[in-house]
Amino acid sequence: MNKELLQKAATQARGLAIDAVHACSSGHLGLPLGAAEIGSVLFGEALSINPDEPRWVNRDRFVLSAGHGSMFIYSWLHLSGFDLPLEEVKNFRQLHSKTPGHPEYMETPGVECTTGPLGQGVGNGVGFAISGKMAAAKFNTDEHKIIDSNIVVLAGDGCLQEGVAQEASALAGHLKLDNLILFYDSNDVTLDAMAVKSQSEDTAARYEAMGWDVVTIDGHDLDAISEAYSAAKAAVGKPQLIICKTEIGRGIPEVAGTSAGHGEGGAKYAESARKGLGLPEETFYVSDDVKEYFASKKAERVAAYESWLETYTAWKSANADLAAQLEAGASAPVDVDELFAAIPVTADDAKVATRGSGSSVLQPIAKARPELISGSADLHGSTKNYIKDGGDFLPGSETGRNLLFGIREHAMGALMNGIAYDGIFRASGATFMVFADYCRASIRLAALAGLPTIYIFTHDSVGVGEDGPTHQPVETVSGLRVIPNLDVIRPGDAEETAGAFVAAMERLDGPTMLSLTRQNIPNINTASADVRRKGVLKGGYVIKEESAELETILIATGSELQHAIAAAEELGAGTRVVSMPSMFRFDAQSDEYKESVLPKACTKRIAIEAGVSGLWYKYVGTEGKVLGIDRFGISAPGDTVMGILGMTAANIVAAAK
Repeated sequence: MNKELLQKAATQARGLAIDAVHACSSGHLGLPLGAAEIGSVLFGEALSINPDEPRWVNRDRFVLSAGHGSMFIYSWLHLSGFDLPLEEVKNFRQLHSKTPGHPEYMETPGVECTTGPLGQGVGNGVGFAISGKMAAAKFNTDEHKIIDSNIVVLAGDGCLQEGVAQEASALAGHLKLDNLILFYDSNDVTLDAMAVKSQSEDTAARYEAMGWDVVTIDGHDLDAISEAYSAAKAAVGKPQLIICKTEIGRGIPEVAGTSAGHGEGGAKYAESARKGLGLPEETFYVSDDVKEYFASKKAERVAAYESWLETYTAWKSANADLAAQLEAGASAPVDVDELFAAIPVTADDAKVATRGSGSSVLQPIAKARPELISGSADLHGSTKNYIKDGGDFLPGSETGRNLLFGIREHAMGALMNGIAYDGIFRASGATFMVFADYCRASIRLAALAGLPTIYIFTHDSVGVGEDGPTHQPVETVSGLRVIPNLDVIRPGDAEETAGAFVAAMERLDGPTMLSLTRQNIPNINTASADVRRKGVLKGGYVIKEESAELETILIATGSELQHAIAAAEELGAGTRVVSMPSMFRFDAQSDEYKESVLPKACTKRIAIEAGVSGLWYKYVGTEGKVLGIDRFGISAPGDTVMGILGMTAANIVAAAK
């Protein structure tokens, strides 16, 4: 290790951060300055990466959980030779730059995931580690070891105070994820005040109790950082926590070591700070010897990658089927017709909860799509999404396809995102619909980053019944529909459930949420199984045609679809029923298709759903009616609750008349 050059690189990385934040008068200097030596060791020496192949499958993944300190990663990616020229560093936080305010997936080469909301990166890192363990167990052979990378996360006090990080850390310890290394930038400062005002726990003891190895070091000592990382990389059987005692805002004496050093407060001292650090007056300065050092390091890394590539080529030649699966990964295209053909048609007279039909649909899909993995927040018995014969992912059993997240909904979402970012496996996870609020932040980030995660959320309405209003998600489904790029599908029978699962598998540019019932509902035989299945792919379709001049349109979704069908029979030949399992998909259809389903000439429209009514007015218009539930539920048997709250065919008929 060339300590002199690595220390010089740390100083110059501090300068880049100061200049970038000063130039735009916006950003966070505390972490980039305080953790500069950590970055210097990782990017200047320790990480196994190839800047020319930023998505190389056996790279070490670096996750900046404390994403507000984004100039940390931008400086080091630039110095390391990623496609992030100095001009982009100078454009920090500017429109269309590769250096946005917080790191964003697919915006900057070398950025593994979207971070910013604190603690998410810790959860993502655990998901990456699970993916790495699964991949090693599935693809490595006795002859060729192609996957042995590590996941390195940098987090601060804010990340570790967040509950999602603690949920994820507890599971990581339980699963003995020894490919996970967490650097804790422990500077004893939060944004508002010194950390002592909001925390007093013994972090080392907490993590040891959760099954981690822990070491505490001077976070500015290059030797100590290097030695701790080497030991962590060699450790077996436990994830590793390296607590680095650092000084926030180091290099700007006016704010260093104080809460004022967290944000851009120190940027106004840029000139004196640069002078104090021994940097020239020239801004965004990188010396020739530092450039040469990183250029030589990049050459070493490219050579190591090429050596690995020889092993990979030999492995691929000997394992063609595994190689095809690995190279396709989670983005493997889906043949919708093939998947539908693999799913048996449900009997016309069946009456089954969509969580039950979902379980039946999941099995042939899992058989056809080996990249699919499934998990549940301790509710497999209720959510019915266990992959039969898939095995559980546990220490010593890393080929298992079922993840037991425990009662950790938020961590489940963040871990699923980490698995999805890694791109090797397709992550799905389940809980009750009402608990979607516990993982909403992770769901939102999946939608923002365009991750193809799949949520299987059951017990989706007041039909839950006796569990009462705490478990009856009247507002939740519509509350999720308003998240941009999240497809919420609420199927109305077994065949629509088949369509919903296939739609979720087909979608690769964002997350899909399946809203499923606990209570049994009948098959709707006014349209063929094929029409119902493929109708879901379009979001909305005519499930019962009128047989006379069109007078009334009834729109329904989920468990209320049966009531619309029954009401149409009573209302007569001029009534059409439209099933609307996915507003997201329907709204994306052509104007011609939407007109064919909901012709503007027919203004007598009624929508019914066992949830809040607001979103449905865009389909019924000002002259229509919405039968919804704009109040919390009731503790009583499900059918009783549905009746009291107006979710009946009789109520639809009365509204129509």
